[in-house]
Amino acid sequence: MSRAALGLGLGLGLLAFAWAAPLERWAGPFPAHMLRHMVLVALAPPLLLAGLPGLRAFGALPVALAAALEFVVVWGWHVPALHEAAYFSTPVFVAEQASFLLAGLVVWAAALSVPRLAGAGGMLLTSMHMTLLGALLILAPRALYAYCGLSQQQVGGMIMLALGTPAYLAAGLWLTSRALDGEAPA
Repeated sequence: MSRAALGLGLGLGLLAFAWAAPLERWAGPFPAHMLRHMVLVALAPPLLLAGLPGLRAFGALPVALAAALEFVVVWGWHVPALHEAAYFSTPVFVAEQASFLLAGLVVWAAALSVPRLAGAGGMLLTSMHMTLLGALLILAPRALYAYCGLSQQQVGGMIMLALGTPAYLAAGLWLTSRALDGEAPA
């Protein structure tokens, strides 16, 4: 099996898991949201980009602008009113999920399409804001969302830290190592 086919299969498998598995029943509503969120922005996009090179067109934005767009999408959907609208309304949920995946594809494609150190910078910026949001969810003195308790919110923040931060950090380190080896963009 080729690397592209493996990447595509793993990426599509993660998307299927995120959208079809009974995550709410297994983990609760907010941890389920956060697991889906991390799959859509941090885990599936690089695999999908490896499997479908045509998706690299999402990398047309400068990496700093792509990282800023991803920041606005992620933080915007975590504003309590928007977040709860997505939880209680299927059309809003679909819009949220689509925007998460699109933002993930944009930031990863941009980071992988520019000189390696610029891509590493984009991954670092993304890692920093994901880490901050995860920490805020964990350290908040009360639940920010009416449908879940503080402990659910804290578990969701831990999922964000456990999946998002290392994914972006590892990508940034990999891009930096490739830049130091003198390799051109992928």
